[in-house]
Amino acid sequence: MTISSLLQIFGALLILTPFALAQFRLLGQHSWPYLLPNMAGSATLCALALLDAQWGFVLLEGVWALVSLWGLFALLRRKPTPAPNP
Repeated sequence: MTISSLLQIFGALLILTPFALAQFRLLGQHSWPYLLPNMAGSATLCALALLDAQWGFVLLEGVWALVSLWGLFALLRRKPTPAPNP
C-alpha cells in the first residue's frame, strides 16, 4: 500500500468518524470535535486529489474543507455562555 493510499484512508476516517458519531447523536455537528477532523480530513483529501488532477474531488473536498473552516471560525466568534449561578 502506498503512502498516498494510507493518507487517503486517514483523511476519509477523519471525515467519517465524526459524521458517524453525529448520526448516533454522540457528537454535535457544530462542535470542535466534529468540525476540526472534518476540515483536516477534507483538506488532506483535497490536496491528494489536486496532486492527481482529480478536479471533481478537488471541488468536493475543497468546498467541504472551506465549509468546515467557516464553522470553526463561527465557533471562535461565538461568545462563551456564562456558567449558571448555583
